[in-house]
Amino acid sequence: MSNKWITFDCFGTLVDWHTGFADILRPVAGECTAELIRVYHEFEPLLEKERPHRLYRDVLKEGVARAANKIGLPLSAAQKESLPQCWGTQPVFADVEPALAALRAAGWKLAVLTNCDVDLFAQTQRGFRQPFDLVVTAEQVKDYKPSLAHFRYFSSVTGVEMSNWIHTACSWYHDIAPARELGLRRIWVDRDNTGEDPASATWRMGSAAGLAEAVAQLAAG
Repeated sequence: MSNKWITFDCFGTLVDWHTGFADILRPVAGECTAELIRVYHEFEPLLEKERPHRLYRDVLKEGVARAANKIGLPLSAAQKESLPQCWGTQPVFADVEPALAALRAAGWKLAVLTNCDVDLFAQTQRGFRQPFDLVVTAEQVKDYKPSLAHFRYFSSVTGVEMSNWIHTACSWYHDIAPARELGLRRIWVDRDNTGEDPASATWRMGSAAGLAEAVAQLAAG
């Protein structure tokens, strides 16, 4: 049986959280939606570093609450729950399913390493055509990327050799940097065109189109 693995970040890489967050929050934030999301992302990494470990649904709720308070947007208790309540509505990028199908056909197992809760990712999983072979959540490892906890847990569970493991992600901060620290081959799906140093990745691409071909070249190299 094959023990070749591609691990993915999910939100931003496979799932379009930019569109998803905006669609979820627009009914409660209106013209303040973009500003609410921008400020939310100032608070999210701070909340993820707090101890004891917070569930991601609590990070989502508290992050929205703090962001709304900072920009002077009044929200009800129910409105502050909008993100976890509607989590499963976020769309999968159009280029993802063809890429996943091609990787499966080439004999790769597919896993997700996500800063998410088990129940929230279960909602997300329903948006994909097939289940992933393994999912590692922040809830399971009690930490958030860019911590190495997800990677180490995945390695211990699968016993994968580094030569048979490629990590694929959009976020330089959450994924590419820690994967580089571990010496993993890493494909940077730089959908956000962040301007970070492309030398941080083994391979950089702007979308998931052609992902299977990139993986094949890395595996052959």
